Amino acid sequence: MGDGGMLDGFHIGHLPDGLGDLVSDFASEWEDVQITSRVWERQTADGYRVDLRVHVLRGPRLSDLDGLREFLVDYHERELDDSQLVDFPHPDGPGRATDAQAFWLTEPGVAVTVLVDPEQVGQDDLFTVARGIVR
Repeated sequence: MGDGGMLDGFHIGHLPDGLGDLVSDFASEWEDVQITSRVWERQTADGYRVDLRVHVLRGPRLSDLDGLREFLVDYHERELDDSQLVDFPHPDGPGRATDAQAFWLTEPGVAVTVLVDPEQVGQDDLFTVARGIVR
């Protein structure tokens, strides 16, 4: 599908085909972490369905990968235990991933997370999108 543009200093270099064409940006803060988000969604008979979300996270509690994981568990109110996670090497630094989410720390205090609807976007595309997000 091409390029997702710039988001809070990061270039989203690859988007998978078939994403919904409604794109929205959001900025928020949660527990002293600044969150800048871009969301791709589609209209369905029941409303809207999110295909892809990219979040840039900035905050002191994101000092390492464990701190990032703990923040994501709290933020999404969804457990990320080791049985679900695989190591995800990103050019900017180490990360972890499930079949629907990849996250990594680009430096202490700055992280990126990509979430997909696994019915729309497979894990290979998730990894391709994530590896294409660079400063």
